Amino acid sequence: MKQLLQYLRDGKTVVTDVPAPSVRPGTALVRTAASLVSAGTERMLVEFAEKSLVGKARSRPDLVRQVLDKARREGLLSTLEAAFNRLDQPMPLGYSSAGTIAAVGRGLEGFQVGDRVACAGGGFAVHAEWVVVPQNLMARLPDSVDFESASFTTLAAIALHGFRLAQPQVGDRVAVIGMGLLGLLAAGIARAAGCHVFGVDLAPDRLALAQKMGFTAVARPQAEAAAQTFTHGRGFDHVLICADTASNDPITLAGAIARDRGNVIAVGAVGLGMPRKVYYEKELHFQVSRSYGPGRYDPGYEEAGRDYPIGFVRWTEGRNLESVVNLLASGALDVRPLITHRFPILQAADAYELITGKTKQPFLGVLLTYPQDAETAPLRRIALPKGVQSGSASPLPGVGVLGSGNYATAVFLPTIQKAGGVRPVGVASGSGLTARHAAEKFGYAFAASSEDELFDHPEIQILAVLTRHNHHARQVLRALKSGKHVFCEKPLALHAAELEEIAEALRAPNTPLLSLGFNRRFAPLAQQMRAFLPPDEPRVVHYRVNAGFLPSTHWLHDPAVGGGRIIGEGCHFFDFLTFLIGQSPSEVWTQSLPDDGRYHQDNVVIHLRYPDGSLGTIEYLANGDKSFPKERVEVFSAGAVAVLDDFRSLELVRDGRRQMIRSRLRQDKGHLAGWQAFLSAVQTGGQPPIPYSQIWGTTLATFAAVESLSTGRPVALPAIQEE
Repeated sequence: MKQLLQYLRDGKTVVTDVPAPSVRPGTALVRTAASLVSAGTERMLVEFAEKSLVGKARSRPDLVRQVLDKARREGLLSTLEAAFNRLDQPMPLGYSSAGTIAAVGRGLEGFQVGDRVACAGGGFAVHAEWVVVPQNLMARLPDSVDFESASFTTLAAIALHGFRLAQPQVGDRVAVIGMGLLGLLAAGIARAAGCHVFGVDLAPDRLALAQKMGFTAVARPQAEAAAQTFTHGRGFDHVLICADTASNDPITLAGAIARDRGNVIAVGAVGLGMPRKVYYEKELHFQVSRSYGPGRYDPGYEEAGRDYPIGFVRWTEGRNLESVVNLLASGALDVRPLITHRFPILQAADAYELITGKTKQPFLGVLLTYPQDAETAPLRRIALPKGVQSGSASPLPGVGVLGSGNYATAVFLPTIQKAGGVRPVGVASGSGLTARHAAEKFGYAFAASSEDELFDHPEIQILAVLTRHNHHARQVLRALKSGKHVFCEKPLALHAAELEEIAEALRAPNTPLLSLGFNRRFAPLAQQMRAFLPPDEPRVVHYRVNAGFLPSTHWLHDPAVGGGRIIGEGCHFFDFLTFLIGQSPSEVWTQSLPDDGRYHQDNVVIHLRYPDGSLGTIEYLANGDKSFPKERVEVFSAGAVAVLDDFRSLELVRDGRRQMIRSRLRQDKGHLAGWQAFLSAVQTGGQPPIPYSQIWGTTLATFAAVESLSTGRPVALPAIQEE
């Protein structure tokens, strides 16, 4: 399918072929008929992307500080690689579209194949021939609403939410400052609600259109005098600021023309330098409107489909979308006069030349249109010209990569490319877009949006599972049963039953190899650390992790998706202790700070006991400063001390002699060595680089740590026969 993309590194806006996305539970696959280009939001994104690196840095000093902190922690080269990887990611544009449902996912309610719908949401209602949209971000269209009009629904819902915040009544007088697309939609909604509407703008063509549509509209110099006449000297009950400017003039004008104790709502992105005197003297109520209603930016609402009870939240973003559709259907809101340009999707880049001012034409409503050939099915796989194509004779094992998020593109794919020794075959991700980018960048033969393309491919002997945690166990099992060796990014499973099912599969004869992304044990400094420690001696190991705060909406906190931070990330540190001690723990006891509504069981101290008497402590903390180094490991054993600081320095002390080993420019956490060990085992038929007994022991220990946290008591673990 064709999709419009923006590249942050060089600012290019291009239309390219990507695999059509796969429908997921609670979503619908929609064939797009029309999408609206947002001249405000999308122009801002394009203009940022077109800036030089220096320009980007000047406009986002907050990100510069993050980069500098990361460089201090992890080294300059590692930080530069991560930063350029971020800039290299293609960004989908668009958030307001309309089309026809072609497929529905399990659990989707209220929609069916063939429904005509308006779609909303960045990352969902993008400029692409096919999109996957969650339940709460769609509104069904009656036959009387055409697709082009429906493509305005999201932007109109933004205007509607701002209008609702003012709590207007029939007969109120409403001023709209900024009669661009958003302002004209707000004016139309206010008129439909029985309000008297007055508009202000700087552009003569927009004023002329507003007047043609029946609104009283004046230029900025005449605004204050005309407002006095329009309101009979009383001032406006409500002022909606829909302008897009860094200037403080709109908020100053709003204060001047509002009545005593009136409402001023900032719907557009404007300067907020409020003149205190007039706002104080009139005791004005000022509020910034956030997008298109309650539910926005809540993954539980937008992605998981959990609606808010109507008795508590009358107008969610989904119900605002429905309300706009009803206004369009009744004729109370007519957006057709706002359309100034239409571009076929293949010419979408021309639309951005227009909205960024490179093409010198006045514009307002800019639409992208899409072919509607009913016989064209969505393509789930596309071949890439620079990749090694299927059927190519090669003795090297073929690799397929399932999942193409940040870990895949920033760490895993560069690592195995550097290692060599494999043939890149295919990359798959649910969206298709990230798969296309990763496959093209790293020389894979094809990109796909369906995992079946990898599991069923005869030329793939090794499958890397890099998806979200809740998919790992199922995908690992399927890969093993398909006869493929598996490298799975941690964790292996979220539940004991899943772990046992994988263990049972590996007991079968001639089963392919499995390895996990417990990379830290393969780090050069980690290997030197363990070699330094006296053999066959009990050890005391202390591992401090400054993990950093994650917002409550992060998917890792969701037990059903990420497993929580102890299972989802903490497994790394359990494994490292097992590596240093050489045994799986026999007892786990977890204590934590109170969450206090901010944290999610991620300020914990985990005590571990081992069969040989060794003791371990993991302090996993979310309440620190992210600029402070993340990890520190201290080991004491038989007169020796070893201290590993953030995998950049290792201090070894014995008999009064001290040795310091440093890695200054790059942090090496063992990703390359871990992959090479796995690949060598695959090629030679050797043993798995991480003993299965230690994988089971580590995973069971994380489950026990969570159990201990809930019971407040230590949890004994079954003895595991070490390999």
